[in-house]
Parts: sequence; C-alpha cells; structure tokens
Amino acid sequence: MKFKELEPHRIRVQSVVVEFATAQGAGLMDGGGKYRFGPFEVRTSARELSKGGTKVKLRGQPYLILEVLLSRAGEIVTREELREKLWAADTFVDFEHGLNTSVKKLRQALCDSAEAPRYIETAPRLGYRFIASVEAIPERGNQQPFVDAAPVPLLPPVALPETVHSAKSGRKVTGFAFVVVVLLGVLLGVFWYVQSVSRMKLRDSSNVAARPTKVISSIAVLPLDNLSNDSSQDYFTDGMTDELINDLAQLGGLRVTSRTSVMRYKGGTKTVPQIGRELGVDALIEGTVERVGDRVRIRVQLIDAASDRHLWARSYDHELKDVLLLQSTAAHDIASEIEGQVAESPAQLHDANGRTVQTDAYEAYLKGRFFWNKRSLPSLQQAVKYFQQAIALDPTYARAYAGLAESYAVMGYMVLPSNEQARKGRAAARRALELDDQLPEAHTALGFIAENHDWDWQTAEKEYRRAIQLNPNYATGHQLYAECLALQGRFDEAFPEIERARQLDPLSLIIATDNGAILLFAHQYDRAIEQFRAVLEMDPNFPRAHMLITAYVQKGLFTDALADAEGWRRRNETSWSWGALAYIYGRSGQRAKAKFALEQLERVSRSQVVDPLSLAIAYIGIGDKEQALAWLQRAYQWHSSSLTALKVDPTYDPLRSDPRFEALVRRVGL
Repeated sequence: MKFKELEPHRIRVQSVVVEFATAQGAGLMDGGGKYRFGPFEVRTSARELSKGGTKVKLRGQPYLILEVLLSRAGEIVTREELREKLWAADTFVDFEHGLNTSVKKLRQALCDSAEAPRYIETAPRLGYRFIASVEAIPERGNQQPFVDAAPVPLLPPVALPETVHSAKSGRKVTGFAFVVVVLLGVLLGVFWYVQSVSRMKLRDSSNVAARPTKVISSIAVLPLDNLSNDSSQDYFTDGMTDELINDLAQLGGLRVTSRTSVMRYKGGTKTVPQIGRELGVDALIEGTVERVGDRVRIRVQLIDAASDRHLWARSYDHELKDVLLLQSTAAHDIASEIEGQVAESPAQLHDANGRTVQTDAYEAYLKGRFFWNKRSLPSLQQAVKYFQQAIALDPTYARAYAGLAESYAVMGYMVLPSNEQARKGRAAARRALELDDQLPEAHTALGFIAENHDWDWQTAEKEYRRAIQLNPNYATGHQLYAECLALQGRFDEAFPEIERARQLDPLSLIIATDNGAILLFAHQYDRAIEQFRAVLEMDPNFPRAHMLITAYVQKGLFTDALADAEGWRRRNETSWSWGALAYIYGRSGQRAKAKFALEQLERVSRSQVVDPLSLAIAYIGIGDKEQALAWLQRAYQWHSSSLTALKVDPTYDPLRSDPRFEALVRRVGL
C-alpha cells in the first residue's frame, strides 16, 4: 500500500506543459550535460540521478530542485526563485508544503540531513544552498534533451496536388519538406516508443539490486535519519536502527557492528569510506524513517564502504502495527543481496505464542531502550518505568521483561546494597525466558547477576555462552564473557573474546576499557596504560578508565598517577576519586597527603552511601592491613560487585599472604 501524502496538490495545468515550462525555467545547461558531486552524477539530458553508476529514484519537483541548486552551487537560491522557476504562475498548489516535501525527498535520495548537511544547506527564512563541490560537464553536440510528451502521431500518406509549371520547382521543395516532416514524425514516434519501454523497464527494476561484485562479510547500520520533523520521535528512529541491527545480527556468516559504535555517527559529516575504514566493515546501510500517524515508511540502501558505490535500495510502507514485520523483512531483503551470506531469513519478532506484539507496548519498549542506552542511573530508572509500562500493556511481551532485567542488573552495579536490584533483575530475566528462551539479552542479564551478585561463576559462564550461541554478533555477550574469564585468571580464553567484542563494537568505550582492565589483570601494564589513555582521550569523565591509576602505580609512575587522580577528583568528587588519591599518596610515601585524602574520603562517606571497597583501597595504600581487611569484609556483606576482581587485581597484592584475604577470595567463589 502506498504511503499517503498529508495534503494533495491541486494542479490545473496539463502535466506535459508543466514539465516543459519547468525544464525551460530551471536555468540548466544548454543542450544538457552532467553534474558530478561526491559519489553522485546527474545527467540533465536523461533527468537521471545516479550513485556509483546505479540509478537513484528521483523524479518530478525534487529532481528539478536538484538541478537548479547544482546550476548555482555555492549560492543561496531563495524559496521565491524556486517557486518562479518550478511552479507555474497558474498552478494552484500549497507551495510551502510542496517545496518542503520536495526538499525532504531530495535529501532522502542523497542520504543528507538538514541538521548536518553534506550537500543541501538550509538558509533560514531564505532558501537553500548546495554546499558540496560540483563539477559541471557539458555534453558534446550541444543537443537538446528530449522532453517526455505524447508521441507524434503517424500521419497517413497525403496525395500531392498537381502544380503549374511556373511554381513547379518551389512546390517540389515544399512537397519534399513535407515528406521529411512526416518521416521525422515516424522516427520520433518510434524513438519515443523505444524510450518509453526502456523507462518502464528501468522503473520496474528501480528497486532491484545490482548485486555486490565482492563478498560482503561485515556490515554496519548507520543511524537512520528521522524525517518526521519531530525530535520527540528520535526514540522511534533510534529504535528502528537498533531493531535492524538486531535482526541482521541473527544471520549466520555476517559480522554486524554493534549499536554503540554506529551511534557515534549520528548527525555526523564523515564520508562512507571514512566510516567504513573506522569500523572495519565491507558495507554500510543508510536509511530514513518517516512516521505519520499510524503509518511508517522506512527507506534503506546498501552501500559499498570502500567505493561509496550504491548497491541496492528499497522503501517499505506499513502500518505501525506491522512494524516488526517491516523490520525483519528489510533485514532479510538486505541479507538476500549479500550473496552466499544468508541461509535463512531472520525470525519474525513474535512472542512465544506466535502473536504479534501490541503497538502501544512496542512503543513503550522502544522508549525504554532509548533511555537504557544512556546508561546513567537516572536514565536507567526511566527505562525501568517504560519497560514496566510495556509489560502492563502486554503481559506476555518477552523482550520488555529482558529490557527490565538488563536495567536492574546494571543498576545493581551502581546502587548499594544491590540485593533488591538483583532480585528484581533475576525475576524479570527468568520471566522473559519462560516466554521466549531465545533472547540473548535475558541470558546475559542472568549471567551478569550470577557473576556480580551471586558470585556463581559456573552459571555466569553458562548464560554468557548461551547468549553468544543465540547471537554470535552480540558484542556485550562477548565482552562480559571475556571479563568473566579474566576475573578467574583464564587470560588465554579471555583475550580472544574481548577482541571479538572489539571487532563488533570498535568505538565502544566500555569494551575498550574492559580490554585495558584485562591487560592490567594480566600484568601487561604498558599495553593497559595505552588502552586506558585512548579511552580517556575520548571521554575524560569515563570512570572505569581511571583504572589507569593502578597501572601507573604498578609501574612506579606516581607523578602520572597523581595527575590523573587529581584531574578526576576536580571533575567528579566521589569516594573513588578520594580513595585513589589516598592510595597513590600512600604508595609513594607521602603519608601526610595520604592521611588528608583519607579524611576527605571519610567525610564523603558520612554524607552519602559509598562502596566500602573505596575505603579498603585507601587503607591498602597507606599500609593499614587491618583496616583494609575490615572494609573488605564490609564490602562482602554489601555484595559489592567490585569484589569480583580480588583474585587478579594487583591492587590487592599486599594482602595476598594473609589467610583472611585468601578465605575472602574463596567466599567470592574464586
């Protein structure tokens, strides 16, 4: 079913006349020619836009606007000028709506956006400007382009009249000219017929992919653009991106970049080849989402990352209630274009009873995922509300339970004591798996709770392996499994897993940080320092990356350690930042400063709930083993998730010979 326009245009001039008038008024190259910009080429004689040699569907006013902008590249073309050139004076139409819609379609064809334009820039209240460099190439022969019009009718033979002798010569010329006109009409008619058939074939095949000529084994879905002119719908567009990634990730033989990495390109200006190199993928998916009322249109296109060559494109129009089917259909169509990569289509997103998910519950789920991806405590609390809302609307919605389980699992890492979060997270994960035991997110949540709260390492491993088995492209599953192995001292197994996670999500800060942590635990301090520094260059406030301090101390680089810890404290005064300062000052022999930092840490602990482990580390630094062991015991009673590193973190090396510490390691299951 076609996507309905919001307001119908009312035009009372015949279409053939409008086409001719607008072409004449556009100020194009005389006789036709070509414009080239980026990977695109426009042939004015054929009124054709192509990308990498593949035709891009663009007709009517959007195409003509492109020609006008190209002919005046670098200049502002006002809205009034566009109206004069492209809308005839006696055309009755909602001009503002028509122009806005046409520019939106043009940007969609160019995969451009108004917020971060690469090609078409909006001049507020004035008009538009083409900002990319353009190469204009006139065609040889200065031939006028053919205009789509009704075919010239084939005229019947006409008997020539008898002529008098005095006018015989002139009338022969006139008769000959008339025959030439008739023959020309016949030729034009035949030409028009051939061209019409060709155009119909092109139109019929415009959605048929030109299959890739090389094997595509890795792909990334760039953030889909929101064409709804409503920023409140960003959650919906981001959700569509997530779901498309998830559906593609379920296909065997194809590496799919995770959400964390691709979202960094949202609204960016980097070229396709640049993004392809940074993500290390063979191909990219670009696209747009437009939602009007209860209808959704998604347009996606497959692009070769190295050459920026357009390989395939398709649009999908559905009612909102069918959006899950729309996503899985799009994923299967994309996969079908990648020869030899797909054995079967992705499962349609139904619940365990084969019933499609209710629309309002799905929307609440998307909002929950939107806040879940922010990963702060306030955003996780908001995510919990939306997942609970989705469950209230549809009590058998398995994925909403999985989202709820993941939210509680991560909150348990931030909130002490963590017993309540662990209990709720475990219950939600188990309910999700009762409804659908194929959800990798639910298995991962169970594994995370088993590892960090229950210290049940065997169950944690089993759940992580099951999540990876269900979705080999699940970067978080590989990351958490790698950490689980490393905390047990199984580094030979951990490094391949964290490398796989890094390949799937190369721009993820938490995966890069965990890679550094595993290097630290394996006593590879130089490599750990390099990894932590790279993370902090991207985000100086990323807390876990300040494990860099421990690597510095183990190397005896106390000046570097203090510089990092002081900068961290100034930006974010917490028990951990003061504990780190007390630890460094103590290890470097500056006892007075260590005592001051410890006093500040105790001051903070009186005004807010802090992890007892931060005090234990401070006392380890100043050499007070009794106090350190006492605070470690309190951390055990609080189920501090940081205790999972007791076996491998070099911070605890001064305590390892004490039997009480060894007993604590055993109680944590290590």
